[in-house]
Amino acid sequence: MIIRTSELASAQEKLNDLTKQKAEILKSYSPGSLLHKLQESMDKTDEESETLHQQLLDKEIDLATFVQKYKKLRVVYHKRALTHLAAKTSVVG
Repeated sequence: MIIRTSELASAQEKLNDLTKQKAEILKSYSPGSLLHKLQESMDKTDEESETLHQQLLDKEIDLATFVQKYKKLRVVYHKRALTHLAAKTSVVG
């Protein structure tokens, strides 16, 4: 009887630990968390394009290189912005 009680206590403790782990994992995939990560990636891409723009103004890169890289960054930014808007709209409404 004592062995079974200790086995039960051990199993319940393990179950509680696994339940906590599951909650933490699910929390990182919640709609709010994913929207926040998407917003952060948008901000980062926007900063990168601003840095690139400053490099052009400081004549650190030529115009052709600027246009090629800037266009790619802005396409990525706007795809993320549209995804963010669509997700935000579907979560709210």
